[in-house]
This record gives sequence, C-alpha cells and structure tokens, in this order.
Amino acid sequence: MKLLTISNLTKRFGTLTPVDGISFELEQGSCTALLGPNGAGKTTTLRMLAGLLSPTQGQIQYAATGKSQDSWRERIGYLPQYPKFYPWMTGIEYLLFGARLSGLKRSQALIRSQEVLEMVGLEEAAKRRISGYSGGMKQRLGIAQALVHQPDLIMLDEPVSALDPIGRREVMDLLQRLRGDVTILFSTHVLHDAEEICDDMVLMVDGRIAEMGSLQSLRTKYRQPVLTIEVETGERELKWLRELSNRSYVEGIEVGKRGAKLMVNDMTTARDALIQELAHEGIGLLRFEAGNSTLEDMFMKVVGS
Repeated sequence: MKLLTISNLTKRFGTLTPVDGISFELEQGSCTALLGPNGAGKTTTLRMLAGLLSPTQGQIQYAATGKSQDSWRERIGYLPQYPKFYPWMTGIEYLLFGARLSGLKRSQALIRSQEVLEMVGLEEAAKRRISGYSGGMKQRLGIAQALVHQPDLIMLDEPVSALDPIGRREVMDLLQRLRGDVTILFSTHVLHDAEEICDDMVLMVDGRIAEMGSLQSLRTKYRQPVLTIEVETGERELKWLRELSNRSYVEGIEVGKRGAKLMVNDMTTARDALIQELAHEGIGLLRFEAGNSTLEDMFMKVVGS
C-alpha cells in the first residue's frame, strides 16, 4: 500500500531552487533513504513533507485516501538534523511534554512515554536530566519523541551524522528494530548507513532525483566487474599502473600510490591478461582481487556525472 506520494515537488527561495520537481512514493512499512551530498535538497524536502515549509508547487498526498498534508500532520513523526532539548527536563518529562502536545490525554501520554523509552533503551535513564545524556542518548530520545504519538511515518534528518561510533551504532540498531513497525524516511550522505537498513533509495543531486529504486535493482543496474591490484612501490610499478588505462578491456581506472582499481568489460579476459603481464614484467604483486562495483561506486558515479 502506498503511504506517501509526492509529485513534481518544488521549493524556490528567490532565485534559488533547492528542490526542483521531484517525484517518488513510499510503501507502508518500508525504510527509504534520501541520499545525496550536502546541499542536495534533502532537508528542504523533509521539511516540506513534515509541513514545516510550504511547497512552491507540486503535490503531497498521504495514504490511499488522498488526505491532505494538514489532515495527516498528527500521523507524522519528525526529527530534525539538530534537535533541541530542554536540558533541565528529564527524559520522561520531555516525552510527556511531546505526547501532550500531540494530543494524547495525560494517562495515555504517561503509558506511551514509558513504552517508547523502553523501546529506545532509555528506561533506566528516564528520570535523569537530559543535560546528562550522551549524544547517542539524546538522538534516541529525539527518535522517541517522533514515535510517542504512534505515527504512521517517521522522518529523520541525518540522524547519525553528529554521533561518535558508539552513538551511531545505538541509533542504527534502533532503526533496524523499528523497520516494518513504522514507515521510515531518513536523509543521509553516508551510503553505508542507507545500505545497512533501507529497502529503497532516492538519490538527490542539486535538488533533483538523479537515481532511485530498490537496493537490489540499483546493484543490478550499476554492477560492473572490478579488479583491484596492489603492487610494490617503485617507479616501474607506478608507470605500469598508469599505462593500464590503454588496455582494451579497461573502461575506467583509479590509480593510487601503490595500487589501482580497474573497471573492466570482461573479467576473464582482464584477469588472464593482467596475470600474464605481471609475471612477464616482473612487477612485485602484493594483492590481486576480483569483484564487482559497489553502491558507493554508483553513488560517486551519479553524483559526479
């Protein structure tokens, strides 16, 4: 079932157009990543979907009933990139405050706040002041406030970008557990985060959608044989690496200080020819690895094109 459909969504600020005619859909229960480099228009898109910005043009429709954005606002949970907290409040006080603002009665708000604190792993810190929370704990509390009114869709803007590795792991594990129970749309410029938990990706560049689809379909579309070669450091070895771009089976090459990554059109031909060359030229080989291009290669290709 389609939960969200946006068509030709556009936002202009004077002469600037951070979002330029984008269209995509979200399936109920799905987890979708809004990918793109900084300045791609991800935050502006999320703010429009959350009702915090009015689109210049385009349509946003929630659910099969075609309800408008205003009537769906209570069914949306939103976590901005830089959430603000009241440091003198405790975790449970903050969630009760958010639940009451969302329209829950006091008894319902207390029960739901306790449930969500347990869900995000903060039940033992419920009565601690937020000023004493770590970065990861604050981000989990932010997700809790986005969930406290039991929304159908939560939107998270760069939820792990400012966290240390421990905090990032905590939040990613939480999102993994939430998958399927609620529809998730989150923005990121880190492909690995999207690849870890998402079903679908929407890649934005300069305010437009450059690519989108399921993880599997994008892997299939952009899969290409790749050979990674690492050699001993030396002028002869480096010269040999640079000359590999002239080979007929090489479609692209990235040369580093002691190795190269080759995008090839025929893995068998390339592998056999290179092994023979390495032996004939007496090149000191340290690593020779055959594989396929990754989604990161796809990301760099699309963003750079």
